[in-house]
Amino acid sequence: MSDTQQSIQWFPGHMTKTRRKIKELLPLIDAVAEVVDARIPSSSRNPELKELIGDKPHIILLNKCDMADKAVTDLWIKHYKTQGIAAIALDCKSGKGLSAFKDTVKTTLAEKLEYYRQKGMVGKPLRVMVVGIPNVGKSSFINRVAGKTRAKVENRPGVTRGNQWFTIDKELELLDTPGVLWPKFEDATVGEHLAFTGAVRDRILDIELLAMRLLEILSVNYRDLLEARYGSLDFECDSYDLLCQIGKKRGMVIRGGETDTERAAAMLLEEYRSCKIGFISLERAESDA
Repeated sequence: MSDTQQSIQWFPGHMTKTRRKIKELLPLIDAVAEVVDARIPSSSRNPELKELIGDKPHIILLNKCDMADKAVTDLWIKHYKTQGIAAIALDCKSGKGLSAFKDTVKTTLAEKLEYYRQKGMVGKPLRVMVVGIPNVGKSSFINRVAGKTRAKVENRPGVTRGNQWFTIDKELELLDTPGVLWPKFEDATVGEHLAFTGAVRDRILDIELLAMRLLEILSVNYRDLLEARYGSLDFECDSYDLLCQIGKKRGMVIRGGETDTERAAAMLLEEYRSCKIGFISLERAESDA
């Protein structure tokens, strides 16, 4: 583990209840749609979900794809396909990719639909549970698909607390559930990746260490984007000095000529999250799946 990595622990009590509720509701649904962050598809998945849902058909929705590296997202979709899991790249803000959802549900549940047909139950709606960790966009997804704004949306982890049913049309119903994180991050990198994207509250972190870790990743895979945003940089130095370089270029200098690294760190994280640096994927299917 890098000496700049930090332990991130965040497991609100209501999430324990959510896991229990998901198990209780499984008999009522036909499939599970898991919303993940396209920038961190591995870290933004709940490792307990596979055990929770058992053999229920599973669809992965790579949300915020417009903030990710498209080439990397395409590789993730191919990766899931090899595992027999349907995956869609979408962006709930723009609506990109959402039109493919209903057809994907029907394809995934083709056997169920045929069973309904044989039993004379044509028209019985398919019921899909929407799950995901906080801040990946579950409510935004449901609002877009339903064409309504009844599901509460807020860019803050842990907002949706109840379970709500949404009738999309006569063929499809969705069940929204609260976000679910696991009790501890056994891999510190997973916790950091969630923190980079805002799925973990900044106030529980050392923001300078977090920015330094982000720079370690970006300086390997996205040097061109960093220099396009901040100008020429010396990548031979360590991540602290790199943060200082960026801060000085932005005029974040305090008495004595030192860089205000806290301000620089906050700026870097904000510009990453708002895609001002560019469209960036922090995880690749070949190594992180």
